Amino acid sequence: IYHSNQSVTCRFTYILLPSPTCSPPIDSLFISISLLFSILKNLLIILATVSDSHLHTPMYFFLSNLSFVHICFTTTTIPKVLANTQTQRKSISYTGCCTRICFVLTFAGLENGILVMMAYDRFVAICHPLKCTAIMSPTLCELLVLLSFLIGVLDALHTLMALRLSFCTDLEIPHFFCELAHVLELACSDILISNILVYVVTSLLGVVPLFGILLLSFKAVINCGRAPTSSSG
Repeated sequence: IYHSNQSVTCRFTYILLPSPTCSPPIDSLFISISLLFSILKNLLIILATVSDSHLHTPMYFFLSNLSFVHICFTTTTIPKVLANTQTQRKSISYTGCCTRICFVLTFAGLENGILVMMAYDRFVAICHPLKCTAIMSPTLCELLVLLSFLIGVLDALHTLMALRLSFCTDLEIPHFFCELAHVLELACSDILISNILVYVVTSLLGVVPLFGILLLSFKAVINCGRAPTSSSG
């Protein structure tokens, strides 16, 4: 058993699904192509938004930030998968695993916040079209993105709870990248507090944004349905 002060020296092993038909070079080629395509696609969206003055609107501002988050997601997880495929090494250090978990949770919180902002922007554009420019000012949009980033960072900080865990000898992660739930399952120490914290944070940063998006979309649809009636009256 690894004690809590020795956990930083342990390594996790990925259990990747074997590919019976493809060799490692072919797997690496497909992963590289997918990575490059994802990065180029999102970079084109960002460049188009920045270069075209007609796209300097809150919706495209949020869309460009969302593309940036997707680039961060892919560059955080896929390069490690590519390296493991080429070298046939399926292990990662404890520190590296926790670092990737923090990055993924930060970008996930930022993505959820941006999606809520996009829903709110469409709600304002449909329900309050005359006040849209005044409400969704550039300063407010930038502050909302910054707030989402800070929330994502706070979400990632709770992964530091895992640094106090003790681990057994079987450190196999049933995935191709580290996830907090899998790390907690491998722990030999008490994870009750960590699990409660994970459920609370997941509910706040997962369920609440989803409920907000659905509520804003529902109000926008209702307002669209009432528009013809009010104009005819």
